[in-house]
Amino acid sequence: MLNSSPSWSESVAVILMAWFIFLGASVGIREGYHLGFDVLMYVMPPTGKILLRTVSDLAVLGFALAMMIFGTQLLQGTWGAVIPTLGLPVGLSFLPLIVGGGLSILFTVERILRRFSGLENANAFAIAD
Repeated sequence: MLNSSPSWSESVAVILMAWFIFLGASVGIREGYHLGFDVLMYVMPPTGKILLRTVSDLAVLGFALAMMIFGTQLLQGTWGAVIPTLGLPVGLSFLPLIVGGGLSILFTVERILRRFSGLENANAFAIAD
């Protein structure tokens, strides 16, 4: 029946969208498609590309760490409130932020370690060396 959707559907949709966004961002980092200095990569020598990729990874690492720290603070600060349509703590809405930040940290550290261990190849990025 039209115009009679369950009261919980919007709340669930928003929470699921947050999971898709933050997990998708983590996968983008893992696959090397998310953040970077693409414009400068065309004119840099190979050592410069390595430096820019590392600087980019360190920036992503800092941002992901902030996501985890501030996401945890938001979760703790809103745990006592309840989402009326679901009866669950509001803090659960911030769990995707924390998990996405943690995965982003893991995948960024992996990229840095692969780069400096010689396992990263030119095909791992959109712009070849």
